[in-house]
Amino acid sequence: MTEELDLTRQDSDEGSEELVLTPAELIERLEQAWMNEKFAPELLESKPEIVECVMEQLDHMEENLKRAKKEDLKVSIHQMEMERIRYVLSSYLRCRLMKIEKFFPHVLEKEKTRPEGEPSSLSPEEFAFAKEFMAHTETYLKNVALKHMPPNLQKVDFLRAVPKPDLDSYVFLRVKERQENILVEPEADEQKDYVIDLEEGSQHLIRYRTIAPLVASGAVHLI
Repeated sequence: MTEELDLTRQDSDEGSEELVLTPAELIERLEQAWMNEKFAPELLESKPEIVECVMEQLDHMEENLKRAKKEDLKVSIHQMEMERIRYVLSSYLRCRLMKIEKFFPHVLEKEKTRPEGEPSSLSPEEFAFAKEFMAHTETYLKNVALKHMPPNLQKVDFLRAVPKPDLDSYVFLRVKERQENILVEPEADEQKDYVIDLEEGSQHLIRYRTIAPLVASGAVHLI
């Protein structure tokens, strides 16, 4: 299966940008989105176009297998590959849902204050899930505990009650595109800021906050 796939990406300046990917390139993008999401402490930009294209590709592969001869060895190989892709896709989506549940007030606040034109961290379905999760959590707390407390204590500030993602945690990364003059913040007050260059193909252990924009741009990949 070597047919090319259209992947449409929104662009704030030019409306939309259409990329043409082979199935192998599409799966590679899914796997990298999965790895980044798995190791990043915060919820990353939503990739609904990748998810949609992968699901369409899986449907296409399944239709091809139905027409293939059962005794053909390629059928077993393609079935194993489909199961692998389904695992990566489901793990990616589960990881995102777990982060939404863990950081739901901060995720919704970030979406609320997101500048116009900036990519969203939530797909429409994830946004609906996050709002519903917050509403159900608030209802549960009111019914179980808050209604039994004094009136001045019957309201919960979720932004203060729920911990934020730890952007100062350290992550491993591999550099895809050479980066110069990356400012590294000190770990202690007596230390000074310093600047480093990241060579293409090199691997590093760095505080996530320092390289978060590079993860978003695709210049580095988390591993």
